[in-house]
Amino acid sequence: MRTSINKIVACTAIITLCCLSCKANTNSSQQPSTSQAPTTKVKIPRKAAPKTTRQPQQEVFNSPQVSVVTVPSKKMAREINNLIVLPKQYVSDDNKLYPVVYLLNGYSDNHMAWMNHINLAELATKYGIIIVCPDGQDSWYFDSPVDPSFQFDTFITQELRNYVENNYRTINDAQHRAITGLSMGGHGALWLAWRNPDIYGCCGSMSGAVDITTLKDRFKIDKRLGKYASHEQSWHEHSVINLVPTLENKQHIIIDDGTQDFLIKENRALHAALDKHGIKHNYSERPGRHSWDYWVVSLKQHLDFFAKYFNNPNN
Repeated sequence: MRTSINKIVACTAIITLCCLSCKANTNSSQQPSTSQAPTTKVKIPRKAAPKTTRQPQQEVFNSPQVSVVTVPSKKMAREINNLIVLPKQYVSDDNKLYPVVYLLNGYSDNHMAWMNHINLAELATKYGIIIVCPDGQDSWYFDSPVDPSFQFDTFITQELRNYVENNYRTINDAQHRAITGLSMGGHGALWLAWRNPDIYGCCGSMSGAVDITTLKDRFKIDKRLGKYASHEQSWHEHSVINLVPTLENKQHIIIDDGTQDFLIKENRALHAALDKHGIKHNYSERPGRHSWDYWVVSLKQHLDFFAKYFNNPNN
């Protein structure tokens, strides 16, 4: 009897070990690929980026082309981090002046977001431009009427711009100054540009949240403007789509969105409003969602558009 029990226990142990081994092999084959997009927002991740994006190399970030600078804001009484990307020729030629493109991040990201998904140093060199990425800090890029510590309209258009133009060799006129961004940054780029046509001669929006009234009390907009129910007028006044009637044909505008994007309806409404008021603009749609796979392609299209304007403002 004891011998039979021992045999049963031994067989059970062998079967259990076999099952555990199979389970381990199965789990191992189901582990996430190390090629998934990095989740860190501050440091350049060491993991490989998805095939649809290009991960900037650490040596590129440490080169004279790329740096993070902290710029004080007198109006906000604090400092803001900004990524500055120079073209390679800037380092070797100490006389030439360059156009500037301000590139804005989306909600929940920061000044490193774009560099974490595409090699901005290569793009700056290709187009002969300086790229500036401020840390947007979920600000929606306007001067908050309810929070004095979020005054990003003043910071980017005045304080950061003055810092860049005083410390780098830039062409300081609207014809050689552009601004664009994605999602929250798309709204911010149009907001800043359309309210300051004498500063930004060119502007763009990628998958922009161009009508914030459709995002009631989401994405921290209520932290910047107050709750929609009690601050409805302020929400309408700060929605970039409602600036269209005030525009004149003074700027070169590019707007695009993916056909599967959750903001496509708002972008189509903005396109229709611009057409209705006779405002010239470049609008396009292509297959895509609210994702980096879409935006890395859009950025190159926006830079192509800006380069033509920088080289021939009368186009």
